[in-house]
Amino acid sequence: MKILYGVQGTGNGHLSRARVMAKALANSDNEVDFLFSGRKREQFFDMQAFGDFQVKQGLTFVTHAGSISVPKTLKYNLPPRFWGEIRELDLSGYDLVLNDFEPVSAWAARRQKVPSIGISHQAALRFPVPKVGNTWWNEMLLNYFAPADVALGCHWHHFGFPILPPFVDVDRVQAEHSHDILVYLPFEAPADIVALLAPFDGYRFLVYHAAAPAQTPPEHIVWHGFNREGFRADMAQCGGVIGNAGFELASEALTLGKKLLVKPLIGQFEQLSNVAALQLLGAAHSMMHLSQDALRHWLKAPQPRPVAYPGVGDALVDWLKGGNWHDSRSLCDGLWAQVDLPETWR
Repeated sequence: MKILYGVQGTGNGHLSRARVMAKALANSDNEVDFLFSGRKREQFFDMQAFGDFQVKQGLTFVTHAGSISVPKTLKYNLPPRFWGEIRELDLSGYDLVLNDFEPVSAWAARRQKVPSIGISHQAALRFPVPKVGNTWWNEMLLNYFAPADVALGCHWHHFGFPILPPFVDVDRVQAEHSHDILVYLPFEAPADIVALLAPFDGYRFLVYHAAAPAQTPPEHIVWHGFNREGFRADMAQCGGVIGNAGFELASEALTLGKKLLVKPLIGQFEQLSNVAALQLLGAAHSMMHLSQDALRHWLKAPQPRPVAYPGVGDALVDWLKGGNWHDSRSLCDGLWAQVDLPETWR
């Protein structure tokens, strides 16, 4: 089977899930091409797993100071250019389009009548799972931003619906340093992050951010540009994670048993809903703004036990090979049967 796999490139969560799927697909007899949109080609890194991939501009949200900027988002997403990308994408010769909330390949598949399967966290939000700030506009985005013939969602809990567990690939914990804290707040200004962390010099904060602070931060704040292997290693050995409320980062923290403090991107329905789900499960602390009081309280919190999610990528590839794509319940039930959820989650 020849597959085009379209991936939303905004942030790194969709890319993390795509890497899990790329590994599983590489072990199958499928021929797979990858297409990414949402950022410029030079802004992608560690992309060896995807071979000779395509890049489109697509659609994305533009942020400023930890919130979505509506004017900049509207200016970036110009309809004539977007529809031109859809018309130019030739899907002849492909048997299937896999899609992780990537709009160009999704709409091209619909226009050219190529079967499509969506695999994303956003698809889980089409069910009545915990949600905050839902509006008719958000429902329109969930259904029409990247439409698919079959939509497979993933979440930390099934909530009684045919939803997949998270796609997680993390390094094993060899040693843990309780006073090392991983920090990934890509939508916040570097100066604001430094101001948040500066008083807590009894901890070492390992910050990953695309931009560097204008002034050298204190010694206990170690600043990194984003490096995937370094990030994975620090995630495995740290004592806790501070991040935006993206799905994949929280999934990795839960899998490794790391305590989690999340600050959602304001105006982003998905991240606000992620906070609601994490709070319902008792799986994380949260703050709506960068708060030293919230950080001080969280640093004293105990470590949770790890949640061992199964190998979703390999199971999904086997399911694709079976061809019964409108039956996702058996796939989901079989995967959740392998998960020992914390008692408080049940």
